[in-house]
Amino acid sequence: MHTGNSNSSSGSPENPEEEKLSTREGYDKWSSIYDDEDNPLIQLEKPVFQKMTGDVRGLRVLDAGCGTGRHALALAAAGAEVTAMDFSEGMLARARAKRGAADVRWIEHDLATSFPFANAGFDLAISCLVLDHIRDLEGVFRELKRVVKNGGFIVTTVMHPAMMLRGVQARFTDPKTGRRVLPAAVSNQISTYVMSVQQAGLTFDQLSEHSVDETLIARSPRAAKYAGWPLLLAMKLNVLHTDTKQGGNQ
Repeated sequence: MHTGNSNSSSGSPENPEEEKLSTREGYDKWSSIYDDEDNPLIQLEKPVFQKMTGDVRGLRVLDAGCGTGRHALALAAAGAEVTAMDFSEGMLARARAKRGAADVRWIEHDLATSFPFANAGFDLAISCLVLDHIRDLEGVFRELKRVVKNGGFIVTTVMHPAMMLRGVQARFTDPKTGRRVLPAAVSNQISTYVMSVQQAGLTFDQLSEHSVDETLIARSPRAAKYAGWPLLLAMKLNVLHTDTKQGGNQ
């Protein structure tokens, strides 16, 4: 949940207890407390992500939508050469202030625009808890594919679209005002993700859905209200370039 469309902010006159902001503004405001909250989605995602990425020692990794750097820093500590980008200045400031940040290359950039990297420069690209803020999914998947070498892979995670049926999206409570803040999000469906992957010329290695169970509730009490519901959608995608000039092994 870290990047997306730069929509202008808007108030929420129909609900004075809510504040609707653009994705960038929302995450800039969220950055001051993001790492301190009980976030069941992050708790659920962590082991799934670690299993999908595996051993990253020596790999060149792009973290697209890095937020406060939770994955970028862990991957760097595990031996990867990590480049991390996000368009939220607030999130990046928190990331750069953390231990180990000097081992990561940090870039401020909007994922909704072309990535500032050469073709096939990475072995692995990740984009985690981001895509529910992206309208042009095919465009993002094409850029992720372009910057990953032939034979590399992409790992993405996102809040499960079923949550939208419950009126749930990325959100937080502003401790200063007590208002619920909603960064702009997009109601992408599972079919939207699947078709965008295929249209971008990628293939699935893994596609999995993960629900809230008693184990997660024990770690994250906030998850109790979603018991039995799918909360996370995860994808591992294969990168194969038919144009060897673009994606030859490097």
